[in-house]
Amino acid sequence: MSSTTPFRQIRAVYDEETITVYQAYSAAIAIPAVKHQKLCSSPDFQFQRMTWIKPSWCWMMYRSGYSYKDPNQAHILAIKMKHEDFNYLLSQASVCNGPPLKGKERDMAVRVQWDPERSYKIGALSYRSIQIGIGRKVSEIWAKEWIVSIEDVTDKAREMFKAVNEGATEAQLKERGLLPEEKVYNLSEELFQSLRMNET
Repeated sequence: MSSTTPFRQIRAVYDEETITVYQAYSAAIAIPAVKHQKLCSSPDFQFQRMTWIKPSWCWMMYRSGYSYKDPNQAHILAIKMKHEDFNYLLSQASVCNGPPLKGKERDMAVRVQWDPERSYKIGALSYRSIQIGIGRKVSEIWAKEWIVSIEDVTDKAREMFKAVNEGATEAQLKERGLLPEEKVYNLSEELFQSLRMNET
């Protein structure tokens, strides 16, 4: 992305029907989730905890340390959702950046944070990437009904880590399929405003 990238913008891998988001979990949660194609297949998955999804691959690499950071984040999952469900989550979100939430905003089921986007070397960039926190009011229907597919992409993350340490360039990572081509994900004007995407 160039210096003209808007300060707040959603970039993701998506097609006509689905968008891909990422999460990192322990083996106890991730392995049954992939096997049964249901995130809540393990009793270790807790609906009472807010769970955060990220459409940015590089931000996921940063958060999980390419899967090496923490045993509880040792498996990176690529999760596909239908656009209507993803957009519904966004419509239920309050933005955490700024003063503490009050009243109606505090009662919203979903949280959004705009955090610095990351490069393929996981250094901070000048513009922001969205993180979406799914609260207990909607986490059960999300985990049980709104996930189209789940893929374990941990090996891809670790291969990327190795390639980066060996000096691979961004172009080379893309050629090897280790760095996804994320496109701008356009939203309605209503969502654009509610997510405060015009702020800097």
